[in-house]
Amino acid sequence: MDDLVEYVQAELTARADPVRAPQMAAYLKTDMPFYGVQMSGTRDISRQLKGRFVPQTAAEYRAMVETLWALPHREEKYLAIAIARAHQAFITLDQIDLYRRLIVEGAWWDLVDTIASRLIGDVLLNEREEMRPVLDRWIDDDDMWLRRTAIISQLAHKERTDADMLFDYCRRRAFEKEFFIRKAIGWALRQYARTDPEAVTTFVFEHREELSGLSFREASKHLSR
Repeated sequence: MDDLVEYVQAELTARADPVRAPQMAAYLKTDMPFYGVQMSGTRDISRQLKGRFVPQTAAEYRAMVETLWALPHREEKYLAIAIARAHQAFITLDQIDLYRRLIVEGAWWDLVDTIASRLIGDVLLNEREEMRPVLDRWIDDDDMWLRRTAIISQLAHKERTDADMLFDYCRRRAFEKEFFIRKAIGWALRQYARTDPEAVTTFVFEHREELSGLSFREASKHLSR
């Protein structure tokens, strides 16, 4: 793990931009420090990490993710998530407690949304029967980011989306005033409308009075009645 940390910090330092760093923190409304590395830079590093540092066991996979996540800079956390995504064999229900921790501790959209749509989404796709009860708990959890995760967990599922689950979660949280929940509902419905516009059209108009204006507008952007 020392080699992993040394490599990541050296690569980020080489790409650091001290002028951009505070601007990035201000944009994300966080006090967490940045190196000031653009997304293209972190993507380049993540590609290198995938080939250089390959976990051989689930325990090693977890240790790599946790090690990078524990580092202080935002870009290091992006790379922790990138490592987690890079090794599909280990993205399983056994890692849900780790992913849950990243969601709760990350607590902001730039960290949570990738975990939700890719890591949680992949587990749901591959182990739906076991994962569904977990998300059924998260959709009513006190933690807003877990609720958001449940709603957007199927963003990448396309024709494999469980529409009943999606519509149920959207309906159950439609009353919320929280911006990130209202936005998540609209986003999830708009994404599924690419696959089944008729089903989404029916849902949003049948539940027009329940959905917030934001959720309705986002969901219906590309729909016609």
